[in-house]
Amino acid sequence: MRLIVGLGNPGKAYAHNRHNIGFRCINYLAKLHSIPAKQRQCRSQVGGGEVAGTESLLVKPKTFVNQSGEAVSCLMRRYKASPQDLLVICDDLDLPLGRLRLRQGGSSGGHKGIDSIIAVLGSQDFCRIKVGIGRPVRDDGAPVTDEDIIVGYVLSDFTSQEEEMIKPAIATVAEAIKCTITEGITAAMNKFN
Repeated sequence: MRLIVGLGNPGKAYAHNRHNIGFRCINYLAKLHSIPAKQRQCRSQVGGGEVAGTESLLVKPKTFVNQSGEAVSCLMRRYKASPQDLLVICDDLDLPLGRLRLRQGGSSGGHKGIDSIIAVLGSQDFCRIKVGIGRPVRDDGAPVTDEDIIVGYVLSDFTSQEEEMIKPAIATVAEAIKCTITEGITAAMNKFN
């Protein structure tokens, strides 16, 4: 069983936020593979079915991004999954808009949702697909580092122009997941990074 987890915040107010790109990828996968992800388990919305010929559970934790580890660890215990069975989709400020980066293990890179999962699992050894949302910049073009501005940015919606770049990225995430499952993470990293 593969656990494919998209990170995001619950509620309609957050639905189109940059921070919810993981939820949007899960919604796309659910539609693509005809997997209704409507069941409630472990403070998550889930759906089970086949993705790339492998039994998979599509997961949207309903714990808010910063507490994602609580939901993920509960599901991993329930399905007797190991960190190697886990694939997490999240946003990344430091990647250009729409760019993907696949990674096997490593630190959180400052993403609080990934921090939460690492802390609860006691392991960094799980796959991630990071989707670039870009970093806000000041008028002079320098990147913004003020935490309050960054929080406001990730909790804001994509502009209509940005949506034109994000929609194909979401479809590419689905291709990257298929490649990861069928060919392995190294092949997927070589193809999509």
